[in-house]
Amino acid sequence: MDLSKQSRENIEFMLEEMKNKLQIVNAGALNAKSFDTDQYEDLRDIYELVEKKQSFSVSELDAIVSELGRLRK
Repeated sequence: MDLSKQSRENIEFMLEEMKNKLQIVNAGALNAKSFDTDQYEDLRDIYELVEKKQSFSVSELDAIVSELGRLRK
């Protein structure tokens, strides 16, 4: 998948991957329709951070979810 291109499909892909890796229980909170393509670069930065790490502390998870919540429309 070419994540260098801003698209709704790429947003959906990144959010699904983050939900799975972070084991987010309330998956509805990360609905792709809740994010504008204007936020694409910020979402991609978060996605890349999540993909690089093997595990997350509780505070890291909280910070990531908070940031994703801030990006929602």
